[in-house]
Amino acid sequence: MAPVLGEQAFRDLMAGVCAPVTIVTATAEHLPFGATVSSFASLSLRPPMITVALDRGSAVLSRITATRRFGVNVLGRGQDDLAVLFARRGADRFTGTDWHFDHGLPRLGAAPGWLVCDVADVVEGGDHLLLLGTVAHGRATLAPPLVYGFRTFGTHSAYARRPSRTIGDQVAACAR
Repeated sequence: MAPVLGEQAFRDLMAGVCAPVTIVTATAEHLPFGATVSSFASLSLRPPMITVALDRGSAVLSRITATRRFGVNVLGRGQDDLAVLFARRGADRFTGTDWHFDHGLPRLGAAPGWLVCDVADVVEGGDHLLLLGTVAHGRATLAPPLVYGFRTFGTHSAYARRPSRTIGDQVAACAR
């Protein structure tokens, strides 16, 4: 059966769906590998699991399937240059980039979110493979997220502008 929706029409439709921007990393022979990925989502709370989809030809995917481990750097507002760098083919992504090994995986120093994952399963998905990852370790710093939508980077602006209210403010508001 032929697809009802053409490839370009599907791309245009999906461009309107905002996605978080991450850099997925792996290591092989003590060398770091990484790629920008916007197909990232939480999957399960018990156990904590996430999903990441990677192109079958991805260099980082071959390292992940070999080691069965990967890191996810969740990017924050203003890190679009980092996302573009790690999206380029053939780029020297780690030279000049603030990073270090954390739990044996490349972690970007400025990324507000960090997950260390073990591959639980790999699912076929057209021209991509969907990795199901069990989260072994994670850390986060509260920061506006970097998102990708309509082929541009941005953030969830309402969160970025929203003044934070203390629990005392919230209790006082309920008492009124």
